[in-house]
Amino acid sequence: MKTHLVAFLALLLSLSASAQKNQYEIVAIGFYNLENLFDTINNPNINDEDFLPTGRLLWDSTKYWSKQANMAKVISLLAADKTPVGVALLGVCEVENRVVLEDLVAQPALKGRGYQVVHHDSPDERGIDVGLLYQPKYFTVTGSQALTVALEDTAAGVRDLTRDVLHVSGTLLGEPVHVLVNHWPSRRGGESGSGWMRAAAAQVCRNAVDSLTALDPNAKIIIMGDLNDDPNNKSVAKVLRAVRSTEKMKNGELYNPMYDIFESGNGTLAYRDAWNLFDQIILSKGFVWKKAGGWQYHKAEVFRQPWMFQEDGAFRGYPLRTFVGDIFLNGYSDHLPVHIELLRKK
Repeated sequence: MKTHLVAFLALLLSLSASAQKNQYEIVAIGFYNLENLFDTINNPNINDEDFLPTGRLLWDSTKYWSKQANMAKVISLLAADKTPVGVALLGVCEVENRVVLEDLVAQPALKGRGYQVVHHDSPDERGIDVGLLYQPKYFTVTGSQALTVALEDTAAGVRDLTRDVLHVSGTLLGEPVHVLVNHWPSRRGGESGSGWMRAAAAQVCRNAVDSLTALDPNAKIIIMGDLNDDPNNKSVAKVLRAVRSTEKMKNGELYNPMYDIFESGNGTLAYRDAWNLFDQIILSKGFVWKKAGGWQYHKAEVFRQPWMFQEDGAFRGYPLRTFVGDIFLNGYSDHLPVHIELLRKK
C-alpha cells in the first residue's frame, strides 16, 4: 500500500509539473565571450598580426575552423535542457567582424536553427566587436545602432578606444524588447586605475535605459555582456544601478540575477585561482514586475560542462581556452557562457 501511495504521489507531481509547463511559453537568452574569434586574413586597420598564418600563434584555417566548431558546440547546448531550440538570442563579444559570425551560424551544430546576425564595427584598437545572434522564428529586429563609449580622462590626459554598445530593438514573439550588448574596457593597468573606463561604459547603458523608460516605464530591456567587473563593483551596482533583489526596487533600478550566483562563489572566468563573474545579464523592471505582464524572468544560470575545463597542469580547473601563451589547446573560451529563461503565460 505504501509503495502504491508513493507512486501515486509521484504521478500527481509529474502531472502537475506537466500541466504547469503547458501553461507557459519559454524562451532562453544568453551571452558568450568567444575569446578572440579572428579570421585568418590580415586587416591593416587593426592589430590582428598574432592571428595570421604567419603570426605568433600560427593562426591558420585548420585552427580557425576547429575554433568555430568548438564555439558552435557550446552554443548549441545552451539551455537545450530547457527548450529544444536553445537560446533564441545570444549576445557575443571578442569577434573580429561580421564574417566570423556568419561562419559561426553556418556551422553544422547551429545551421538548423537559422540564426541571423546583427553586427556593427567598433573602433576598438584590437578590432574586436560585439554582436547579436537571433532566431527569426522568435525575434524580429526592428532597428539597431552602435552607441559610442567615449573614453577620455581629461585630468590624466588619457584617451582610449573601446567597443561600442550594440543596441538592438525588436519583438520577442510579438512583444517589444530592447537588447544592449556590451564588452566593457578591461582591467589592464589594474582594477582601480581602469575603473573610470568601465564606469563610462556603464553610463552609456544607463543613459539608454533612462531614455527608453522615459517613453515606457515598463520597457523590457536586457543588458548583457562581458562587463569586466563583478555584480558588486561600482560600475554595475552604482552607475548602472543593478540591484540584487527585486523586493523594494526603486524607480530606475535594474535587476541583476547574476548577483546571487556570484555570491555563491560561482563565476564565468578564473584569475589567480579565484572566480569572477564578469559575464552578466541584467534586466529592467518590466521583466520582474508581474503587473507588466508578458515575458517575465524565471531563472539565470552559468553554463558549465566537465569538458569545458582544463583537466591538468597549472590551470587545472580553469575554463579550457584556445591558447595558453603560444600553446594551442584547441579549447573553447576563457569565459563560460550565461543564459536566462523567460516565461510567458499562453
